[in-house]
Amino acid sequence: MADTALMTIPGQVDPVAVPRGITPRDDGRLDLIGLPKARIRELLAEAGLEAKQAKLRAKQVYHWLYHRGVTDFADMTDIAKTMRPWLAERFVIGRPKVVEAQHSTDGTRKWLLQTEDGHDFEMVFIPDDVRGTLCVSSQVGCTLNCTFCHTGTMRLVRNLTPGEILGQVMLARDALGEWPQGGAPKAPVAAPAIDDDEDENTGYSADGRLLTNIVMMGMGEPLYNFDHVRDALHMVMDGEGLALSKRRITLSTSGVVPMMERCGEEIGVNLAVSLHAVTKEVRDEIVPLNRKYGIDELLAACKDYPASSNARRITFEYVMLKGKNDSDEDARELVRLIHKYELPAKVNLIPFNPWPGANYECSDPDRIRKFSAIVFDAGISAPIRTPRGRDIDAACGQLKTSAAKKTRAERDREAALEAEA
Repeated sequence: MADTALMTIPGQVDPVAVPRGITPRDDGRLDLIGLPKARIRELLAEAGLEAKQAKLRAKQVYHWLYHRGVTDFADMTDIAKTMRPWLAERFVIGRPKVVEAQHSTDGTRKWLLQTEDGHDFEMVFIPDDVRGTLCVSSQVGCTLNCTFCHTGTMRLVRNLTPGEILGQVMLARDALGEWPQGGAPKAPVAAPAIDDDEDENTGYSADGRLLTNIVMMGMGEPLYNFDHVRDALHMVMDGEGLALSKRRITLSTSGVVPMMERCGEEIGVNLAVSLHAVTKEVRDEIVPLNRKYGIDELLAACKDYPASSNARRITFEYVMLKGKNDSDEDARELVRLIHKYELPAKVNLIPFNPWPGANYECSDPDRIRKFSAIVFDAGISAPIRTPRGRDIDAACGQLKTSAAKKTRAERDREAALEAEA
């Protein structure tokens, strides 16, 4: 049973940031996932280690957590054997709880996950020939109320913590077998005297990665949870951690203009903007945030985005809604706006993915092709995205924790049937 109240935030009002520390556990231990090396060192010192020992052990633990992906202190083979139980008594290496895992016929995978305090959220892995992309959530629910988006029909419950955001990436690496294999290298210097016996090791070799890209395009608006998203992505990009290049990470926003400059300066990842319409009337309807930050204000912020360049274009996401935003005039206005603001940009055209109760239909394939051709002819890339994971409601705009309505008995029965199949 979830014990966190819903955030009482209407859709068009900026949510007030609510800092969340480490979620207390019943056993009193602290979860280390989501914590930077400096904080781990502080916790070790608070637990009784002297300063030099805490510094060394924090470096070792950080390496095992974020570079090697271990989930048991007993596997940290370059930490003294007597030290590992001491760590396990005080700390835990967490992952989001997997409530349900689904596989699409096209290879897409979706996980329904649960926080320590009982709230559900989703993440999606999308493999293709040249990359594997993980779609990560930043909030439980959403406050934006975009009318074409199933997630937008949910209420915002709370922000995810850095550990809950980072834990999605780590859980995906677990499932894909993406962590380096083998033993740990010997420490370059002798460890301070606690008990310096170390297990034999063979070095390690990294397997080829299936997870190559991350997109902050799951449940929630990342820029309304800026601090936690920033802190989590810093550890994803840390060369001593998960070590994924910022060029392989894209953050998507519906247009929270005041936070876009900070995003470029403090995170520096690729930017995607959920545009979806080129007139005030239509965008006010389908992306209500437009009533607060209009199209011109949004595009001006895109022009000023610190990390954009011809080599790192801003991506405009444009869901194709039949009779709503898909005319030739819409396409030409899109071109005009991009040229007006001299934006290094590409446009992803997204066929609308239906969901129960939606008030829209997907544009006809021929209409989408004509729209794309107009944009391409103007010198702007406008690929048509191939829908993925529709059969498990994992496609763009379909994420909503409907599976959370199932009882535990129903989930157990489904798991048993899958095991028998």
